[in-house]
Amino acid sequence: MTIPGFPDAAPVDGLIGGALIGVAAAIMLLALGRIAGVSGIAAKAAGLGGSGMDRIGAWAFVIGLPLGALAVMLAKGGLEPGFAGPVPLIAAGLLVGFGTRLGSGCTSGHGVCGISRLSGRSIVATITFMAAGIATVAAMNALGWEVLR
Repeated sequence: MTIPGFPDAAPVDGLIGGALIGVAAAIMLLALGRIAGVSGIAAKAAGLGGSGMDRIGAWAFVIGLPLGALAVMLAKGGLEPGFAGPVPLIAAGLLVGFGTRLGSGCTSGHGVCGISRLSGRSIVATITFMAAGIATVAAMNALGWEVLR
């Protein structure tokens, strides 16, 4: 399916991925009583506090994220990943880490789990990081750094 203006869009893949994220978040909440906030789980795995899950479970979750992406990539016949280089990647990681601490959570914790629980704090946080992301893409495009083609 081709969407005008978005030739590389994959709405069916997005729908399946979104449904899987929702099911995984629901299972984690219902079975373990935990919010599937990746930043809190990663902090727990790194020994920086965070989630109430045990450290082994946190490591299993963190390791499972890229392994799951790899499995999908292999099942779909491979992808061509883009790589911005180490400096922008490190800078982006540090900014995201700072933002998740400042906002008391990340996109998965606030955007997926928080909004589904109708948390006012999560709704405000999600609006804030969506607005910041839109502004960043607009600024980068205005500077000639094509983010969206």
